[in-house]
Amino acid sequence: MTTARTGKGTLDKKAHPIEKILLMHPVIASIKDEDGLQAVLRTRCPVVFVLFGSVLTIADIVKTLKDDGRIVFVDVDLVDGFSAKPVVIDFLTQHTQADGVLSSKSIMVKRAKSMGLLAIHRLFLVDSFSYNNVPKQVAISGADAIEILPGCMPRVISWVREDTDLPLIAGGLVCDKQDVIAALGAGAVAIASSNRDVWQM
Repeated sequence: MTTARTGKGTLDKKAHPIEKILLMHPVIASIKDEDGLQAVLRTRCPVVFVLFGSVLTIADIVKTLKDDGRIVFVDVDLVDGFSAKPVVIDFLTQHTQADGVLSSKSIMVKRAKSMGLLAIHRLFLVDSFSYNNVPKQVAISGADAIEILPGCMPRVISWVREDTDLPLIAGGLVCDKQDVIAALGAGAVAIASSNRDVWQM
């Protein structure tokens, strides 16, 4: 069994609050497959969002990144074989070196916090109802930070920035330098992208 959050790249969360982590580099690399995993190892992005894997492979994916000194967040909603139940967070804590999790589900974020993991609440803003629901969802989850998707909406980012003190990440459909500058200018602390050209910025 692998002890959680050990080895090279170990993160002391008390010494490194999440905002400090996100400010290390404005671009977070989101990886969706094995090819993306190998590609991110050739970049200087210190923070990686893992958006793929299965219950059989996730520990090895995280270990590969941790051995390379990265800070790793696993999107528990996208790992094959996982369900939307808090026991998934217990599994990650006991069997991987993940520093934190991403989830669109308040219950998963809340459990991650209780287990000592960093927790990012992913929020899909598709209409005014989902936007107005942000404060309620964040209050329930107790997240360390929030990720707004899609992240190419500077006006909406600025609105959410006014509604919360939590660090805000812009994710999804951030395609080029102009999108990155606009998101950061609107109040995002960092942007998350699977676009490898953006990783090099």
